[in-house]
Amino acid sequence: MNLFARTGWIKSLLIIFLLLLGTGSLIYNNYLVEKILQKERMTVELWAKAIEYNALPINQQVSTQLLILASELRQYQTIPDSIINRIIEIENLQSATDFVTNELILNESWNSDVPAVVVDENDEPLASMIQSGEDLIINYQFKNVSESEIDSPEKRAALVQKLKETNPPIRILVGDENTQIEQYVYYGESFTVQILRYFPYIQIILLSLLLGIGYTTYQSIKRTEQSNLWVGMAKEAAHQLGTPISSLFGWIHLFRDDYKADENAQKLIAEIENDVQRLSNVAERFGKIGSTPELKKMSIEPVLMDVVSYLEKRLPQLGRAVDVKKQLHANAEVAINPELFQWAVENLVKNSMDALKKAGQESFIAISSKEEEGQVIIDIQDSGSGIESKNTKNVFRPGYSTKKRGWGLGLSLTKRIIEDYHSGKVFVLNSEMGKGTTMRIILNTSEA
Repeated sequence: MNLFARTGWIKSLLIIFLLLLGTGSLIYNNYLVEKILQKERMTVELWAKAIEYNALPINQQVSTQLLILASELRQYQTIPDSIINRIIEIENLQSATDFVTNELILNESWNSDVPAVVVDENDEPLASMIQSGEDLIINYQFKNVSESEIDSPEKRAALVQKLKETNPPIRILVGDENTQIEQYVYYGESFTVQILRYFPYIQIILLSLLLGIGYTTYQSIKRTEQSNLWVGMAKEAAHQLGTPISSLFGWIHLFRDDYKADENAQKLIAEIENDVQRLSNVAERFGKIGSTPELKKMSIEPVLMDVVSYLEKRLPQLGRAVDVKKQLHANAEVAINPELFQWAVENLVKNSMDALKKAGQESFIAISSKEEEGQVIIDIQDSGSGIESKNTKNVFRPGYSTKKRGWGLGLSLTKRIIEDYHSGKVFVLNSEMGKGTTMRIILNTSEA
């Protein structure tokens, strides 16, 4: 029985939802990046074409020819000065060339985020000389690049190589048909594209955190509700058991008085009284669930011996002998609540007993204890059916059980008693199908 099997489905659905959302976000983000990259390439190509157009010899030739024409016309007295002045005005306007130069080459606002550079056939950045006072300044044709990135030949070469590897180059042809020179524009990615490339991963991380917090909150609320339910059931069970247990003690005293002379009857009555006393202890344990137990410093060995001695007489009748092995070597004092700690150990031993019913080989239960580095280590081993590896983490979950009967609360209560009340640890040390299981309890000694 597994009352909380749906938890695994919830985890699976959350993971599938996260994967689908992450995949969809990644695909759509890549689509946006590609669209932006296409637009950036178009603008860089326009910039490259503007440089190519501005360098055409015809633009310089037109200006020169207009000036020569105006000079020649001045030699003729019959031609009005207004016509000559008009020719000079047209040469001065150079509207097309000025627009290309000012708006596409010099103006950086149209594509201010994309780093670019114009290089020659040898991948050397092109440069021009600018007169600044008495000094000549070399102006490299880099665009949207900070001075600190190109203030040395090594940095310039590294940046050119980086831009070259980022996107396919754009070719520029400069000069006339006889003296054409090939130049190239290398360009990178804008800051917007660089941010968008990381956005899906940031989104997935934030979504994972959000889903994790939501799932953790859901689990916490569910555990609180379950805990309150079990505490209420435990206290109600203890209350209901109180009256019949008191009656049973009364009947035992009556039987003891009526059969004083019968030794066999007295032995049976003593065993019945032990069981009723054990039942009374169980009711007391249930009554302590949900409240802070009182811990006492005491040796662990007598407590373990008491549990083993009681359960040894009540081992399942398997039609063959069950070997109970005891190796109790821990004498250190441990702060425990005897009733609750015995309950936890009993649950582990009873689980081992149930596992023996399915076992086909020689049956045994081994209980050992030892001291190690300020800790008491208790191992409970059996030769039973074992636990599947996928279920070793589930055996302590409330409601989990492989048996047809029971609520699946025994090991859950054991974990709560050991870890919450005694600040210890309990876990499956090892288990193998068909060969058995070893459960381990670790407690800190009083001196630790």
